[in-house]
This record gives sequence, C-alpha cells and structure tokens, in this order.
Amino acid sequence: MERVSPWVRAVNTVLTPAIAGRRKKIDRLLDRAVREAEHRTGSTAHGEERFVDDMRVLLAGYADIQGLTLTGWVAVQQEVTDRLENRLRTRKLHALNPEIADEPISRPIVVTGAPRSGTTMLQRLLAVPDTHRSPLMHELMHADLDTAVHLRRAERATDFLGKAIPTFGAVYDMHPQKPDADVWVLPHGIGHLVRAQPPGYVQWMLERDYTPDYRYLKQTLQVLQHGRPRRRWVLRAPAHLWNLGALTKTFPDAQILWTHRDPAAALASLCSMTETATAMNTGEIDPHEIGRTWLGLFATGFDRARAARARMPAYAVVDVPYRDLTDRARERMPQLFDHLGAPWGRTEADALDATLANRPTTHRYDLTRYGLSEGEVDGALADYRRAFGALL
Repeated sequence: MERVSPWVRAVNTVLTPAIAGRRKKIDRLLDRAVREAEHRTGSTAHGEERFVDDMRVLLAGYADIQGLTLTGWVAVQQEVTDRLENRLRTRKLHALNPEIADEPISRPIVVTGAPRSGTTMLQRLLAVPDTHRSPLMHELMHADLDTAVHLRRAERATDFLGKAIPTFGAVYDMHPQKPDADVWVLPHGIGHLVRAQPPGYVQWMLERDYTPDYRYLKQTLQVLQHGRPRRRWVLRAPAHLWNLGALTKTFPDAQILWTHRDPAAALASLCSMTETATAMNTGEIDPHEIGRTWLGLFATGFDRARAARARMPAYAVVDVPYRDLTDRARERMPQLFDHLGAPWGRTEADALDATLANRPTTHRYDLTRYGLSEGEVDGALADYRRAFGALL
C-alpha cells in the first residue's frame, strides 16, 4: 500500500541528497530557529537555555535517522521553530499580564491510556457539555490571548499533511478546530515516536524530568483561559500515562480517566499508524523495529503508570474499558458523566450517536507485520494483564 502521495515520493527521491551532512548543521539550524521564534514573538530566548538544548537533542535524533527524507528534515525544523515560538509567546504573555498566573486550573479531567485505546473519542465526548472545555488543536499549537489570528497556520499544516499522506485521515482524525492531544504543547515524549524513531531519543526521553513540561502545560491553559468563561478543562494524551507523577504534581486535583483496550489490538493499531506517519519522514521503514520499540514502550508506560497510581488516592483514577466506548457506550457513558458530575442530556446523547455512527472502518492492521505475536505481547505485558485483565 502506498502511504505517501506520489509528489512527496518524487520530491524526496530528487532532493533528499541535499540534506547530507545535516548532523554538522544542527547548531546553526537551531540558532536560526531561535532567531525566527524571537522575531515572531518580539521576545527573547534568554532564560530558555534548557528548552533550547532539549530541542537540540530532538534535532540530533532526527539527523541520525537512517534514510531520513527531505520532508522529514524540513518538518522537524519547522516543528522546533513553532515550539520555540509558542514557548516564548506564552512566557511573554505571562510577563505582560501577571494576573494570568492566578488563573485556576481546577479539577481538570485528564484522559489517558495506551495509544489507540479510545482516548480521542472520550475527550471529545467529554468536551460537549457547556460546563466543559477542551483545548483545540490550533490553540495548543499557537496559544495566545487571541488564537484566531493563528488558526490559518494550523489549517495549512493539516492541509499539507492530508495531501502528503492521504491515508492518515483513516487512522487519526486531526482537525485544527477539534479538541486534540496535549503533546502539541508538551515538548517531548512518545508523541514524537509516531512520526519517526530517532536513534538515542527513546532512552533520553524516558530519563527526563517532565515536571517543567507540565508546568508549561498549565501556563498554556492559563493563557487560553484568561479573559474567557471558566469551565472545567478536559485534557488528553496517551503520553500522560508515562508521566502521571509529574502530571499530578502540577494538577494535584486532576480526575484521571484511564482507558483500557486489549494491548495486542492497541499495539497493532499504533504500529500501523506509526508506519503510515513515518512514511513521509524516512524512506527506510522497518516494521519489526516499530513493533519492538512500541512493545518496550508499552511495558515501560504501564509499569510507570501503575507505580504512580499506587501513590494516589483511589478516587483519583477511573478505569474506562474500551468496550464502554464501543458496544456498551450508550449504557456506560451516561454513568461515567454522572460519576464526574457532568451533565448528560439530549446534546450529549446526540454527540455519542454521531460518534458511533461515524467511527472509521477502513483502518486495517496486523500484529504479525510488526514481528510480534499475541503471545509475545501478553508475556511482555503480563503484569498489566494481571492487574486489568477484567477490563480488557
């Protein structure tokens, strides 16, 4: 199956040789990204040395990817620039408007779980009540007191992705004006690995202290909330599962919803999504390497989440089986909303009906393509299965 458009393949075939020697250009490229971000925001990167250095690690990881394409290299440079811009703008807005720091982010609902376990659907349903609010994709990409001025930029980015990878829409519904994942703000984590597997990045990523990242997420939400009606935030990212300790340090009153799906099915779906997204960034895809990487990350993420959960009060985490989002949704969703103190009426029921009617049916995946068997997955995730088997 062809995963990228012919024109992307042609551009990469002809122009990718031009990025040879990219490892030696990282410092220069990063300096340029900093200057551009400073120019866009009328601000300075002074004091953000750690943030900049961490972006250098990401760039270096991409530079070391075997078979990296021109589109992959250009895309990560643009992402680094955009993330630096967003960081500087958020900091500047807090400095110019000190009252922003007093905005309370109270009792946020945080949806997490293994990737491909229904987190997107659950977040978007929970965002329906008027008393709730989820950050939209374009708000996360370009946070501001007036995010409308940046909407077109997010639209251009998603339009390009849709044209470059026409099959991606069947795998993931990404729209600038729909609620999306917090990874658009969180600078590092497993979100990057869906699009590429930079050598050395995984271990570095797992060893980081994510507390500053979650403080930054809170600062971003405070910007988005300032001057607007206060509603209960509904956040979402599978990546939170790997860092529940840092999350709850910043949001101690968060209500965490942990979705559960058969790990073999979730893993196969994620590997397929990764292969699709990676196709634009590298011409050399190893499906078995994708499988090994994500299996190891699943094991690490589940172990960390269970350890963090053991230190939380029991009421802080609610388990949501995947089947409660599919064949039992009409029964279970009203009960979940009631548990959260959220309204459930005709509007919410209609939203659920529309979601169930429009679930994508064209995404096909096979675990064996990624060098894995269900028995191997069950063995690697035995502790998780023992703890949550009844929910799978």
